[in-house]
Amino acid sequence: MDIATISMDDVPANRKRGGDIRTLLSPTTAGATSGFLGTLTLAPGEVVREHWHPYSEEFLFCVSGAVTIGLDGERRRLAARQGLLVPVGVRHRLANEGTGPAFFVFQLGPLAPRPELGHVDTEPLTEAVG
Repeated sequence: MDIATISMDDVPANRKRGGDIRTLLSPTTAGATSGFLGTLTLAPGEVVREHWHPYSEEFLFCVSGAVTIGLDGERRRLAARQGLLVPVGVRHRLANEGTGPAFFVFQLGPLAPRPELGHVDTEPLTEAVG
């Protein structure tokens, strides 16, 4: 049986929306058909710019640290050992306003019909870094 094991070191960081986002298990890396899983590391002062998903809900689990998350403009804190479901179509933005790094595991599903349809950005994006 050929089942992929993917390390964070196996995939490059995507910094387009902010932070260090790594998609570990996806159609490309592991042959996933129902969604994808990844990690997010946010240093103090970093944000993931606001966006929404027209096809997918997003599961966020904070492993360590804490962030302020905006959900359709409503702010709330998400701390270590807490999880949150972002429903389809809800705008969301994460900001690390603390003094230490925050580390998350996330999962999205179902998949959009094509990867470029998976995110709708509502804040200006930056060029990829790193």
